[in-house]
Amino acid sequence: MSNYVYIFLISLSAMLTYSCKTEVKNERIDTKEITFNKEGELSLFNFKDTIVDPIVDLNIEIADNEYQIQTGLMYRKTMKDDQGMLFIFPEEAPRSFYMKNTEFALDIIFIDANYKVVSIQKNAQPLNETSLPSEGPAQYVLEVNAGLSEQWNLKPGDSISFIKL
Repeated sequence: MSNYVYIFLISLSAMLTYSCKTEVKNERIDTKEITFNKEGELSLFNFKDTIVDPIVDLNIEIADNEYQIQTGLMYRKTMKDDQGMLFIFPEEAPRSFYMKNTEFALDIIFIDANYKVVSIQKNAQPLNETSLPSEGPAQYVLEVNAGLSEQWNLKPGDSISFIKL
């Protein structure tokens, strides 16, 4: 073997040894807890004939773009009872939600374009990927802690109003 080939092979071997070396670092990756960010206020109402009966007022986060809608309340540990997340869709349509990567139980309230409650999926279980559909077209979906819709005696036909801050 010529000296040039021998030198080339030694150089190549050295380069590969150093360039392919991987360092194992014991770096700790800190994750930041996702906290509530008040973006609006929402009120639930029961209409009895001409009487408007307030049910509850909530502070809300708003999910109105593709990323926020897909992520929702995933990766959070808890939410206070006076808080919720309102999903706003561009049009009314049948909706279906699931609890993938959601770590606490929720009531999922489907609301039509006229701000009327269409249906409620009560006590949706954490981390469950079963489809939870609306019983009619919905343009808005409100997620609150499980059990609150029962506590409020919320039912289809009740309504909401909300403001963005």
